[in-house]
Amino acid sequence: MASLLNMVQGQPLIEVTLDGVETRKHTRFQDKQLGALRLPVYSGDDDISGVIEVKMNKQKKIEHLGIRVELIGRIEILNDQKQSSDFMSMSRELEPQGFLFEDKTYKFQFQKFEKQYESYYGNTVRLRYYLKVYMTRSYGKVQKEVDFAVLIPQPELEDQPQTSLKLEVGIEECLHIDFEYFKSRYHLRDVVTGKVNFYLVKIKIKYMELAVIRKEQYGQGPQQQTDNETLVKYELMDGCPQKGEVIPIRLYLSGVDVTPSVKNVSGKFSVKYILNLILVDEDDRRYFKQQEITIYRKK
Repeated sequence: MASLLNMVQGQPLIEVTLDGVETRKHTRFQDKQLGALRLPVYSGDDDISGVIEVKMNKQKKIEHLGIRVELIGRIEILNDQKQSSDFMSMSRELEPQGFLFEDKTYKFQFQKFEKQYESYYGNTVRLRYYLKVYMTRSYGKVQKEVDFAVLIPQPELEDQPQTSLKLEVGIEECLHIDFEYFKSRYHLRDVVTGKVNFYLVKIKIKYMELAVIRKEQYGQGPQQQTDNETLVKYELMDGCPQKGEVIPIRLYLSGVDVTPSVKNVSGKFSVKYILNLILVDEDDRRYFKQQEITIYRKK
C-alpha cells in the first residue's frame, strides 16, 4: 500500500490554460451528473489554442512513452456507454518518448476546427467538446481534460416565414375549445404568444396551465429510449371560464432552460420541445393537448 501511495503522489501534474479565455464569451449548462458548468464559447472559424504545463511534482526524473494533446467531440449516452462514440478527433504530439528532468511548457493550436454540432448537456445525453492532454507511461496514463462549448447560430430558421399552430380540444357535449400559438418557431429568448377560445364549457374547470416539455430521444428503432422533463409550468387561468371567453397565452422562454431543437445528431439522439396545454377540473381529471415547436439559436 505504501509503495502504491508513493507512486500516486509522484505522478506529474498537467495544467491547461486557454488563450484569451478571460475575455471570451462564456455560456452555462446544467448537467445532471456534473452540476452547473460555465464554459468558454467557440463558434464559426474560431481557433482554439493555449499553453500546457507539465510539472514534475517533486520528482527528479520522469520516464514516459510520449505526451500528446487531443481535441475531441464526443456524444455520451449516460446510461449506456456502449452507444457513446467520438464524432471528431484531432491530435498533436507535444513530446516524443523519453525523459523529463524539469517542468515543461508547450504551446498548442487547432486551427478552424470543425464545429458540426452544438454542445449539449442533458439528462440522458451529453455532446461535449474537450481537450485531453495525456502522458503515456509504462503502467498507465496521466491525463487532464478541459471542456469548452461550441454554439451554432441558425439564421436560416430565423429568416423563414412563420406559420401559426391551431388545434382543437373537444369532449362531446362537455367541452369544446381551440387554441392557437402565433408562431411555430422560437429563438432561445423569445416569447410564446397565443390564445385559447372557449366555445362550450359544461365541466367545472379549476385551472389551466401551459407546460414546456423537453423530450430527449436516443437509440434507434425498437431500442429507442425517451426521457421527458417538464422545464416549467405556467398558470394561464384560475377558475372556470365562460362560453365565449378568450384567454391570452404569454410565456417567456428567457427564464426557461431551453436549447436548440436537434434531430438525429450523428445518428445518436434528438431533442424536441413540446408545449403542453393542460386543463384540470374539480375532480382533478386532466385534459391536455401537446404541440411540438422548434427552438433555434438566433445569430
